[in-house]
Amino acid sequence: MSEGDASPAAPQRSGMRDLTSGPVLRTLVMFSLPTLGSNLLQSLNGTVNSIWVGRLIGDAALAATANANIVMFLVFAAVFGFGMAATVKMGQAFGAGEVDVARRTFGSAVGLCVALAVVVALAGWIFAPNLLTLLATPGESYALALAYLRIIFVSIPGGMLTVMIAMGLRGAGDSKTPFLFMALSVVLDVVLNPLLIAGVGPFPKMGIAGSAASTAFAGYASLAALLAYVYAKDLPLRLRGTELGYLIPRRAELGYIVGKGLPMGAQMLLISSAGIVIVGLVNRYGINAAAAYGASLQLWTYLQMPAMAIGAGVSAMAAQAIGARLPERLDAISRAGILINLVMTGTMTALLLLFDRPALVLFLGPDSPAVPLARHIQFLASWSFILFGVTIVLFGTMRAGGVVWVPLIALGIAMFPARLGFYYGFRDVLGQDALWWCFSFGSLVSMVIAIWFYRRPGWRELGRAISPERAAEEAHTDGEAAGRFKPEL
Repeated sequence: MSEGDASPAAPQRSGMRDLTSGPVLRTLVMFSLPTLGSNLLQSLNGTVNSIWVGRLIGDAALAATANANIVMFLVFAAVFGFGMAATVKMGQAFGAGEVDVARRTFGSAVGLCVALAVVVALAGWIFAPNLLTLLATPGESYALALAYLRIIFVSIPGGMLTVMIAMGLRGAGDSKTPFLFMALSVVLDVVLNPLLIAGVGPFPKMGIAGSAASTAFAGYASLAALLAYVYAKDLPLRLRGTELGYLIPRRAELGYIVGKGLPMGAQMLLISSAGIVIVGLVNRYGINAAAAYGASLQLWTYLQMPAMAIGAGVSAMAAQAIGARLPERLDAISRAGILINLVMTGTMTALLLLFDRPALVLFLGPDSPAVPLARHIQFLASWSFILFGVTIVLFGTMRAGGVVWVPLIALGIAMFPARLGFYYGFRDVLGQDALWWCFSFGSLVSMVIAIWFYRRPGWRELGRAISPERAAEEAHTDGEAAGRFKPEL
């Protein structure tokens, strides 16, 4: 069967985008672009808001938002994991034509995350001073950070619900709707930020609290609009009548979401902790190295976005293919993802290296002594994101089959033994360059592990989300095959 053919056995899926048929490459590109746009908008929103805070209030306020954002990243890491687990199971269910299974999974995920969000918001408001003390927030930033953080905690329930709905829609094959409402949120936030900070016109002058308030208002406003849209268009994930009972998490769905979601969320925490270790090593080389690395990180934030968006698209398409019992489509999806990554990330890397100086000057200034070192860092390490993209694509496909521990273990090996081992092993020979080369070495190690496990048989049929009725029908044909599949590491 060619990539462009639909499976004759594929069930009809009303009200959702079928990712199991049609040309794989084109489908993946069209699905991934809105996700990439959402990621870009979110990053640009953070950059613009930081500019407003820094320009209108000052450096102490900017440091305050940085301290608060560390806390928020840790909170949303857990939501990411639970959301990805739910997205995988929903994608499998939609691929199998089991819309009710998808709604049950979605309801359980929303119920769990919103309940956690309310608890976190209340606890965050109460214990925000303790959190900032634990982070050793500088005294001149403490009061500003407290005002900012408490309002941001109020926004958490809405933010978590928005994330869950967006991820659920992507599982159903719809990446455009989350992009549109992310754009609405960003526009509102960017416009309201200076108005509420400075008290322009009828708006009250709130200082740094105004920045947090604009973020909270924009989030809840876009959430309300998104919910209205979902019900007006009768999209597959809407819950009505007795389906609202799905919001009470059930044991079967909850077990999958938590069991698979925790390792997925741990991946983000692992990457974050590895980043903190690298910052500590960079700081040993002085202020120029720290400034050069900080500017490089700003550019790398955008450089890794194509791989993240493609990985999400690959995962959604692979989940539907597994649910639709089309395992032969998985390799085509992975190949398309790798090809798109090579083109997009490779092009962006080439452009970055060609125009690295103008880009770095935006962050460092034209006369900064850190600019030459930052350019050197870009030359040695930027291309590692091409390898990183291959890893993300393969892990995205495997994640659709319920494989969650292998990516965590692989990233753990790449981020710590590989990276740090390379640095300490070669620093006497390469000097400071060992620190920049270790990025590429770590990416190479994680890619090799990903390819090795991807080529192993067995993971492709893990975790298919089908109803009990369909499971009973297929039990007699699946029994022998199930015995051949080994549990993942």
